Amino acid sequence: MSQRSIISVGATMLVASLALSACGTRGGGSDSSDGGDGDKKVVKIGVIAPLSGDLSALGLGIQHSVELAAKQANESGELDGWTIEVEPKDDTGNKEPGQNAATDLVADEQVAGVVGTLNSSVAEGVQPILDKADVVMVSPANTNPTLTRGPKPEEDPKRTYANYFRTCTTDAVQGPFAARYLYETAKITEVATINDKKTYGQGLSEAFTAEYEKLGGKIVAAETINPDDDKYDAVVSRVKSKKPGAVYYGGEYPQAGPLSQQMKAAGLKVPLMGGDGIFSPEFVKLAGTSSEGDRATSVGAPTNKLESAKKFISDYEAAGYKDPYEAYGAYSYDAARAIIEALKVSLKDAESPQEARQATIDAMKDVSFDGVTGKVAFDEYGDTTTRVLTVYQVKDGKWADVKTEEFED
Repeated sequence: MSQRSIISVGATMLVASLALSACGTRGGGSDSSDGGDGDKKVVKIGVIAPLSGDLSALGLGIQHSVELAAKQANESGELDGWTIEVEPKDDTGNKEPGQNAATDLVADEQVAGVVGTLNSSVAEGVQPILDKADVVMVSPANTNPTLTRGPKPEEDPKRTYANYFRTCTTDAVQGPFAARYLYETAKITEVATINDKKTYGQGLSEAFTAEYEKLGGKIVAAETINPDDDKYDAVVSRVKSKKPGAVYYGGEYPQAGPLSQQMKAAGLKVPLMGGDGIFSPEFVKLAGTSSEGDRATSVGAPTNKLESAKKFISDYEAAGYKDPYEAYGAYSYDAARAIIEALKVSLKDAESPQEARQATIDAMKDVSFDGVTGKVAFDEYGDTTTRVLTVYQVKDGKWADVKTEEFED
């Protein structure tokens, strides 16, 4: 190497050294609140949802709805100098990836809250990780009552995790709501139940059964399936022999769609009804024309018929997301908005998002606002105070709402 080259390299290294020194003094070095960009203060909202796999249609709708809420909050500057960034993590709808996602998020000092999860079974693994790190969690989709009220939600309710909240109502409401519809409105007095043995599906099926039998209905068969299977011949055969007027399914659309199709093909031509886990256009695609007449319940009123949701729908479309907001988009937007409302309080005197974590949990208890889905507020267990649900039916190849009302005990 020539002397000129050595001098040139030395000068280059000196300039780089000076540049690094300047960056360190201007932005405070490793200060996690500045995002490495001078005066820019960053707070992150994590998303834990299935962003790939069978349930990704629902998960991506959750992610984009949170992104929309963050984008609008940044544009309005409502966090007084703080910029919100969304950190999505893919749990694939399974517990272990969900736990890994939660572990990654709590290790990031800029994360002050998390929207998620979709699956109640995944939430069981995520809750303790986020709680230990004082990170608030707001789910738009978990419906199992034990997540907020402990192992005996009816007999002895006890809040297990103070950091956990949800914007959707629970299966303690959704199961009975479906039971009343089938027995009192549809006049079906004998039903078979099938569930996928997962936390959500089993809990929903049990809540349905208790109310249905209380009303005077008869459960003629109670079956389970393996969610990893795609052929349900044996279960369908056993259920068919009992001649039910309908089948109530506790689980999600990747299994419910094929189950409906296989039921009808085997001559069991009765409606399949499920909860919000099957309320997706993907169910209709999987079940095909045999889905006609099938039913589902879902949390809240139809988003496209809510006056309060008109702006959300138009803004979501204008943002150009390639995935629809799906069943939980509006609830995800409201979950993100709830965290943002809490951050308005917790970040006031905080030097970093990590420092504001416990204060965000404390502030969440008092959050109350008119959201996309209606009034957003939480009771002493972290559950939403709103108990509106809707029954949908497949008509002409699409879900159509047939009954919306507030559930009363």
